[in-house]
Amino acid sequence: MNIPESIDRTKLPAHIAIIMDGNGRWAKERGEDRVYGHYEGVVSVRDIVDACGAIGVGHLTLYAFSAENWNRPQAEVDALMELLVNTIRKEVDELKKNNVRLHVIGDFYSLPAICQKELNEAKEMTAMNTGLNLILALSYGSRNEIVRAAKMIAEKVAAGTMHIDDITDDTFGQHLYTSQFPDPELMIRTSGEYRISNFLLYQLAYAELYFTNVHWPDFRQQHLFEAILNYQQRERRFGKTSEQIQTIKPEHAQGTN
Repeated sequence: MNIPESIDRTKLPAHIAIIMDGNGRWAKERGEDRVYGHYEGVVSVRDIVDACGAIGVGHLTLYAFSAENWNRPQAEVDALMELLVNTIRKEVDELKKNNVRLHVIGDFYSLPAICQKELNEAKEMTAMNTGLNLILALSYGSRNEIVRAAKMIAEKVAAGTMHIDDITDDTFGQHLYTSQFPDPELMIRTSGEYRISNFLLYQLAYAELYFTNVHWPDFRQQHLFEAILNYQQRERRFGKTSEQIQTIKPEHAQGTN
């Protein structure tokens, strides 16, 4: 793997989130059915997972299937579910060997039973891995996630197990699907669209956003490294001024990546 020397390993984003867009358009440009693009997109997933693991990224979230995707033509939905099952079966041994731990966020129980079974088995097989945390967002919608968290908190307040004054950013975050993960620091969207599409709306509050015209089936390690280099060139201020950031002592600077 040709990792650019200019990438600073001490300033990697701890969590990268990717909207894998453009599979259908990529296929249509080649005179193929949309499903063909999804199958080719799996190659990109494998390449990016390998790259993130190799350079030391801790968390990678892939927006694999949104809650709104259920509204697509049934034939495409069925093909996507079949692809999910087959991919998990084929890749789980490789994930285990490469020390990748699999997680799933979203409305898990809306997935077909066979998908739930394969995903649960893969999560169990990789549960002891300590390298890259690969998080698949499946049947995921951020607005639904936020409403779900609000309902959970409201139920606790109504039951008297939580006081309204206990509700903070931290306690709210603890009720999201992503409670065990750090917020993404870099969000990448492929295929030239400039929107978030109901993806990690709460968690992306301070993420750096990177958009590329490359369709997902063509997205490879060099494109990921370009995004990381772009991220490392940005000044992350978190509401402060440039002057304040520049006066932070070097030994404390890593915490603001």
